[in-house]
Amino acid sequence: MPATIIDGKKIAKTFKETASKLILMLREDGLKPCLSVILVGDDAASKIYVRQKEKACKEVGLVSRIICLADTCTQTQLEQVVKDQVKDSEVVGVLVQMPLPEHLNAKMALRHIPPHKDVDGFGYANVGKLWNGEFAHNIACTPRGIIHAFDAMSIDLCGKHVVIVGRSNTVGKPLAALCLDRHATVSVCHSKTPDLASMTKQADILICAVGKAKLITADMVKPGAVVIDVGINRVDEKLCGDVDFDSVKEIASYITPVPGGVGPLTVGQLMLNAAESAWHQRNIMRLDKTKKENKAWVESLSQETNTETMSN
Repeated sequence: MPATIIDGKKIAKTFKETASKLILMLREDGLKPCLSVILVGDDAASKIYVRQKEKACKEVGLVSRIICLADTCTQTQLEQVVKDQVKDSEVVGVLVQMPLPEHLNAKMALRHIPPHKDVDGFGYANVGKLWNGEFAHNIACTPRGIIHAFDAMSIDLCGKHVVIVGRSNTVGKPLAALCLDRHATVSVCHSKTPDLASMTKQADILICAVGKAKLITADMVKPGAVVIDVGINRVDEKLCGDVDFDSVKEIASYITPVPGGVGPLTVGQLMLNAAESAWHQRNIMRLDKTKKENKAWVESLSQETNTETMSN
């Protein structure tokens, strides 16, 4: 029996609906939350991703601000732009579109984004808290979107063997932490893993994120496994994933297509991250306002007391 297709677009729609409701309430409160995206250079794929994010912002009511920098941009210039966006009170999220030109250091640029505005979840604070089992303001969009997809499909990770092919900081590593939190046994494979097939065939849940077209074939998959394809590749002018979809779908229990699977989940989760960050920052603003009001109240009481003492 062919696998059940995990419809990323359908699940991502629920993310956007939730984000839209949150943003609408903020707008009714007089706020206009903005997502700032910094794009460096002319990478064709990056431009497509930025347009997708811009479109999604419009759908949920976020103001989108796209800042385009030349590929000759210096590290100092990039970091200054990041700092300027972080300082803007209307900006609830700042992200630097990857990949950057080789002469730029992404980690150094991301250090200037505070955890509550790090909507990509790539900053040290959010990553560290995730691995330490603490509350992270934001979690990387692709891993968090995949976990939400498991929930939507009632796929329980507890006691399952999850095999992740790919150890990137953006997908593989944070996804391993999230799966461990769901009580899965996790194996992370990569380019130096000997006999990859012997590992993937053990997986109850197989997740591939390496960017190599049709790397995972049917003979590498355990019958009945859940297969999540994060990869996106262009072959003969057509998009395909890291999984040989046509053959693997015949033996898997669930599978994500490419396109239409993990991609929409990622963008939808970004919108949810941004909306949640906006609410967090709104609460901080309200707390600050309350503190000021309380301080003024205490000072007024003090003045009244002093006046009464002097009159007596």
